[in-house]
Amino acid sequence: MSKKIVLIPGDGIGPEITDATKKVVKATGIDIEWVEHHAGLQAIANGAEEVLPKETLDAISEHKIALKGPCTTPIGEGFSSVNVQLRKSLDLYAAVRPVRNLEGIKTRFDDVNIVIVRENTEGLYSGVENTVSPGVVMSMKVATEKGCKRIAEWAFDYAQKRGRKKVTVFHKANIMKVTDGLFIAKSKEVSDKYDDVAYNEFIIDAGCMKLVQDPTQFDVLLLENLYGDVVSDLCAGLVGGLGVVPGANIGNEVAVFEAVHGSAPDIAGQNVANPLALIMSAVMMLNYIADNENKPEFRSAGDKIKNAYNKALSLNIKTRDLGGKSSTSDFAEELVKHISHN
Repeated sequence: MSKKIVLIPGDGIGPEITDATKKVVKATGIDIEWVEHHAGLQAIANGAEEVLPKETLDAISEHKIALKGPCTTPIGEGFSSVNVQLRKSLDLYAAVRPVRNLEGIKTRFDDVNIVIVRENTEGLYSGVENTVSPGVVMSMKVATEKGCKRIAEWAFDYAQKRGRKKVTVFHKANIMKVTDGLFIAKSKEVSDKYDDVAYNEFIIDAGCMKLVQDPTQFDVLLLENLYGDVVSDLCAGLVGGLGVVPGANIGNEVAVFEAVHGSAPDIAGQNVANPLALIMSAVMMLNYIADNENKPEFRSAGDKIKNAYNKALSLNIKTRDLGGKSSTSDFAEELVKHISHN
């Protein structure tokens, strides 16, 4: 029986990179039925009144898994973020972004292998804002004991299952003593249950300095929402940028896997976008299914794709953002070719 997975092509380059990803996944022989729904500006173009239509949310809730291309979010005005709505509506409280060096992509650092775990539903990033009086606005930072504890439990459980040795919390509890204070208090409390996973913490400004001095000293980073948004992009820059890192938003029942970069409307339709981040996110998705549904064939499919893109990059087959000459479709075809011949 085929596995039904919701596919959200997204905006801008989204349809191109999702099409490339579908071709690569199909080459593994894994049986997936893509259930296509829309979000973002494309949803509006199709006649929806909201950037995240109820039908799309209902489909994700029904099928439990989604792969999502980038969706455009207007800056300073217009519709609210699709991603923020998804996370809140489906309670996708854990944002997970593995960051590692890839062969063939030269950066300032070697041996970077960090997983950023970000609380995804609270904090300043949740966008609770209002006008106090003319010319005076306020943004509220919300932290709950439940939210802080469950993301800490998720991070330590992930570290233990993946053989990771250390969880580091970045915080600003020296200034935000109540909100960030609660976050580190719950992190410490949870850490006491995991003797095989070390715990430490840094004030976030000092932590960022240490990241760019020597990122290899970090293993799993645990952060509240806004800090996680900033630091996860910083870490992506250590290994080549947002085009080479995957992302996932995970709850207790539902998971959405996505490319974390933008929709790049300036290059949409030109067949030059890099599909690698979404392809890597699809590998995360396949591994998630394997782990949660006891389907080892999905992990095997993920391994085939991972081996294929590692091989392609080592042979200097890259899209132009990485200094190569391959088009979106060319890069996908190279992966398909490698998967088919192995």
